[in-house]
Amino acid sequence: MAIVTAEKNAQIAKMNFGSIYPHYLNRIEKHGRTKDELDRVILWLTGYDQDKLESFINGNGTFGDFFEGAKIHENAHMIKGVVCGYRIEEISEEFALYRDCRRMEKLIDELAKGRKMEKILREEKK
Repeated sequence: MAIVTAEKNAQIAKMNFGSIYPHYLNRIEKHGRTKDELDRVILWLTGYDQDKLESFINGNGTFGDFFEGAKIHENAHMIKGVVCGYRIEEISEEFALYRDCRRMEKLIDELAKGRKMEKILREEKK
């Protein structure tokens, strides 16, 4: 498994969110999913409203800004698995930004793979 470094964390933090979002959108649209579905997944994870998300999509902020202002969903700990060689649940709190970015990418992966929205938006079993 790949190890997160301070350099990797800083590199992600500096990237402009709006420059990466079109890649996410392109990826899920190729699989028949929609911008509304992509935004719904991101809004669920971050607690943002659509206006705030649109501001980031329009290039107003880095991933550092994006995750710093987010209220990560209380069930985000249920997002597990490997993304880009990193096991999400093994990324330490020290690199929370990197972990949250990978969590978001995992949700986008699931969306692209056709997973049902109810499964993507994790809920605690009652």
